Amino acid sequence: MSESQQHAEGSRTPAKRGGGDPATRGRTTIADGVVEKIAGLAARDVVGVHAMGSGFARTLGAVRDRVPGGGRSATATRGVKAEVGEVQTALDLEIVVDYGVAIADIARSVRENVISAVERMTGLEVVEVNIAVSDVKLPDEEDEEEGAEPRLQ
Repeated sequence: MSESQQHAEGSRTPAKRGGGDPATRGRTTIADGVVEKIAGLAARDVVGVHAMGSGFARTLGAVRDRVPGGGRSATATRGVKAEVGEVQTALDLEIVVDYGVAIADIARSVRENVISAVERMTGLEVVEVNIAVSDVKLPDEEDEEEGAEPRLQ
């Protein structure tokens, strides 16, 4: 290969700037709200979880959902509180379960689903998931959301 061919080939490869692996340059921070959304959605995926949050929080959320611009993001985080550090997170969940389900089994399934989703999506280590069961949904009870008129016709 001639000197000009070597020079031409060498110019095609980008010059390496900086040092080390690009993945180690800089820092990624994850907001508490991001972890809360992921955990809330993962908890709702478990069969037997009827709703998230206390009755009061659900009532306020139903009102907020009816207000234009109230947003759906509050629904996703209802009943979830996250503390996020640089490499770890801890979660507190408040759930309402369907009548007849084994609460211990539901709690175990919620923990597994939440831990799996949060660790997979954020890379954070979940150190604990505390679950408070605040209510049981009876079959003949009407939901706050179901009793409301639909917004669109």
